[in-house]
Amino acid sequence: MTVHPLLAELALRAGARAHRTVTACSCRAATLADRPDATVVRHADTVAKAHAPGTDPAALAPRLALAAGLPDVLLAPLAATPAELHGRLVTFWPYGDPVDPADPDAAPWEAAGALLARLHRIPAPAGLPPMRGPAKAAHAVARLTAAGPHPAVAAVVGAWRALPAWARAEAPMPEPGAVCHGDLHLGQLVRHPAPDGPWRLIDVDDLGVGLPAWDLARPAAWYACGLLPPDEWTRFLDAYRAGGGPAVPASGDPWAALDVAARALTVQTAARAVTKSAAQGRSLDEVEQCLVDACARMGSVPPQLAADSAK
Repeated sequence: MTVHPLLAELALRAGARAHRTVTACSCRAATLADRPDATVVRHADTVAKAHAPGTDPAALAPRLALAAGLPDVLLAPLAATPAELHGRLVTFWPYGDPVDPADPDAAPWEAAGALLARLHRIPAPAGLPPMRGPAKAAHAVARLTAAGPHPAVAAVVGAWRALPAWARAEAPMPEPGAVCHGDLHLGQLVRHPAPDGPWRLIDVDDLGVGLPAWDLARPAAWYACGLLPPDEWTRFLDAYRAGGGPAVPASGDPWAALDVAARALTVQTAARAVTKSAAQGRSLDEVEQCLVDACARMGSVPPQLAADSAK
């Protein structure tokens, strides 16, 4: 397999950072991700990440600064200033052990809820840009509509058009805002120091000021679609409430606060699933069809009525 220049040189940079020298070592670099929006390489205890092409350095800087100042919530970068490599911004991080996808019973839902609550209660520092969640959802829908005809497009786009403008990145998010992660899922948690240190949130690319309900929306959407067992959703929600998280009321039904954001994340996930299945020339699998079906139901029920029927 041919290794592209960015990946090869990123591995060299990770090794140099890990050992503080370019001298050859017995370690081998491991590619953790190699996607259009991120290339991530690990060498020993150091991780190098090439951010998406076009990443704004003026927006990335305050996100890195916030992570550096909140080491008990976010994994702190090894350097405050990104490097540049093949036209991409590169940041360096300590390695942390990720959630084991093969052991769903060990998923750290309590840690995720507690960390989010702490993040949401932090006063937003001056200069922190908006959280990028709605913009990412809009990008997923745009890719879907550009991919060509598909039987599921109408249901997904119909649910998207029923959302308020802020959830479609067409208007500012509601006030007051809070510091939000912007792309919360279990892949965004690691133990540091590895292998059994405390859990920390990773990935600052979408970090910013926004509606805190967005960070609870993906697990809420999974729960509403029947993809997340009720006990796991309850563990997550209870931990968030115990930490004083402001996204939902301290007790009672949280759905009125989560409904719009959960719908938006359902649409985003469904749009990505349909786009991927179309590109691969295959039918939707059971989970993907479940997401599309949820979009079809959402398109027939206005968001303000969904508190009684979304779950």
